[in-house]
Amino acid sequence: MEKPFPSNDRVDISSDDSSSSDDVENDGIQSMAVDGPVTGLTPEELLFRRATSYQEYMNLIPIPTERGTAIPYASWMGLGNSIKQIYGQPLHYLTNLYLKQLDREGIGADDKNVPLDMIIHPCKAEASIWINEQIHRRTASPCHLAKLWETDPRHHVLIDAIFPKL
Repeated sequence: MEKPFPSNDRVDISSDDSSSSDDVENDGIQSMAVDGPVTGLTPEELLFRRATSYQEYMNLIPIPTERGTAIPYASWMGLGNSIKQIYGQPLHYLTNLYLKQLDREGIGADDKNVPLDMIIHPCKAEASIWINEQIHRRTASPCHLAKLWETDPRHHVLIDAIFPKL
């Protein structure tokens, strides 16, 4: 169930899951402004407005062009969390969803005991995440995001609470 929306012109797009040990500290920014009042709208319209604001914000964040050293990792979500910490950037909701799906697909694989960074080179894995991230930031539809969020009451868990200085 969605929490009640504020009566002002700000709609929260950040993660509400403060109990996660993977959270990264942010600058204290917790919401983004949207155009117009949020009163009198249906829950679907509010969710669409949140998705639109989120997509516009994510599109403003530049993809890093310089990479550091290879990041060792045991899971895709673990690599994603390391990337967030190293570059101080959020990953798009769809990228986080993709990384979660990749981890699920590896369950029961024949080589599940082999560290993932021994199967796929860390630099290639990081590059693939950034390619997906660029696609999601530039082309994701707010309508598609809103539909996904509507079906997942815990969608906020995959929305990163990292706000880089733009």
